Amino acid sequence: MAANRGDSFAGALSRVWSRGGVLGYYQGLIPWAWIEASTKGAVLLFVASEAEYYAKSFGASDFISGIGGGMAGGVAQAYATMGFCTCMKTVEITQHKIAQAGVKPPSTWATFMDIYRKEGIRGINKGVNAVAIRQTTNWGSRFGLSRLAESGIRKITGKEEGQKLGSMEKILASGLGGGLSAWNQPIEVIRVEMQSKTQDPNRPKNLTVGKTLNYIYSNNGLKGLYRGVTPRIGLGVWQTICMVALGDMAKEAVEKLTGDKVTAKH
Repeated sequence: MAANRGDSFAGALSRVWSRGGVLGYYQGLIPWAWIEASTKGAVLLFVASEAEYYAKSFGASDFISGIGGGMAGGVAQAYATMGFCTCMKTVEITQHKIAQAGVKPPSTWATFMDIYRKEGIRGINKGVNAVAIRQTTNWGSRFGLSRLAESGIRKITGKEEGQKLGSMEKILASGLGGGLSAWNQPIEVIRVEMQSKTQDPNRPKNLTVGKTLNYIYSNNGLKGLYRGVTPRIGLGVWQTICMVALGDMAKEAVEKLTGDKVTAKH
């Protein structure tokens, strides 16, 4: 929906289905989404946990520590791996335009090598600054708002500040934080447009974040910048529950198994 801003939700479902049925919904899964997902734990969660811990050690609140940790983790993951992963996923998804013209699109790796030969590292990391802005606002919001929701749940349930929440309370807080974090959908729409292989003679050359914003706004208005926000709310809820609530539960499980306290933990 971010790439085809004239589509309704039902229209977007139909468009994806036409690209291969159920498999159409999994375009870009191997290896790009796998790499992106695995680095959420290897890079994002590690950096976010460290940054959150040190922010707490300097006296920051749960809310501020969560924002700082999430922003640091998001930036680290964006520049480490997410630039080329999101670029290649977008390339694969938007290549159906080539197929519609009656030409068989090249394979994933052929596309990757072609972009690399023509444009080098910058080519396969096209839109990485938009990705970094998206990730830092994504995870700053998701961690920060989840911690804020946790504090609210403690007040409602009569728990003291810092007292552990139950599993369902953690999941509820993370779900709220994840859903509210979709406020930055315009950044995601900009990122998709910057990485899209769709040809448009009216689109400016050498897109920057600012040029892309102006291009989308002039063609689709404010609504165009929020296309696809509904499914992204669902994605935000799911990812935040996995990374924040289940991440905290995983740390507690490691503590019980090893007998050691996890250092980077608020």
